Amino acid sequence: MREINVNLITDAVAALCIQANKNLPCDLNKLINDFTLTEENTLAKSVMNDIIENISAAQELDIPICQDCGMAVVFAEIGQDVHFAGGSFEQAINDGVRKGYTEGFLRCSVVADPIMRKNTGDNTPAVIHTRIVDGDKVKITVAPKGFGSENMSKLKMFTPAATREDIIEYILDCVVKAGGNPCPPIVLGIGIGGDFEQCAYLAKKALCRDVSIRNSNEYYADMEKEILSLVNCLNIGPQGFGGKTTALAVNIETAPTHIAGLPVSVNFGCHVTRHKTTIL
Repeated sequence: MREINVNLITDAVAALCIQANKNLPCDLNKLINDFTLTEENTLAKSVMNDIIENISAAQELDIPICQDCGMAVVFAEIGQDVHFAGGSFEQAINDGVRKGYTEGFLRCSVVADPIMRKNTGDNTPAVIHTRIVDGDKVKITVAPKGFGSENMSKLKMFTPAATREDIIEYILDCVVKAGGNPCPPIVLGIGIGGDFEQCAYLAKKALCRDVSIRNSNEYYADMEKEILSLVNCLNIGPQGFGGKTTALAVNIETAPTHIAGLPVSVNFGCHVTRHKTTIL
């Protein structure tokens, strides 16, 4: 049994909140540069260059990449041989979010009640997803989620009679209806299978996958490539100004499902789809 003091969790989460908001993942940054080189639409290329300049300025000035510093979504994989000492694990995560957002001067966007709408002032509570895994390590991923993209996300309960083409058509329709609202070029997280809530979880988790890595199942890897190609033929373009750079990547995650169901979830990530991971 390995003992970990929860203060280490708090410090790690605080650092991840700040780092994720200020530094775009290298794989995504590379895609933005690559797509800028291949974009043929003059206005779209100009917008892409502005995006690149904004990312560089954020690094140079040590400020967030986007003014919407998001709702803190935390994925924690906890080794079954770990014992937490010194307090509550969940409280430690929220203490880390509080510390990261206040000390990092990040915009706090969380309201305590969905209807009364009073801001909590420290971006807590976080959305926390935990899994118990083998080993004595703790893997923590913080994924700040802005709601310009989150608000465009959809979920549909298909019947098992739905085809691959039906699913792709639905995803394309989601992108068309979203238009420029999710701040394209986007990253699409697609969840297929599970039940209602697992499907949405899969789509959110998919946004944390390295965009240079395709699904390990060749069938879904091909589907990712096909959807990306079709999305980039929609002429929505960066920030909705037209062009062929509407999406940077499509990540699909799947799970077993019920014989009577086929849920599909589409979670939009903007061009600053942020996440940062550490292992303790």
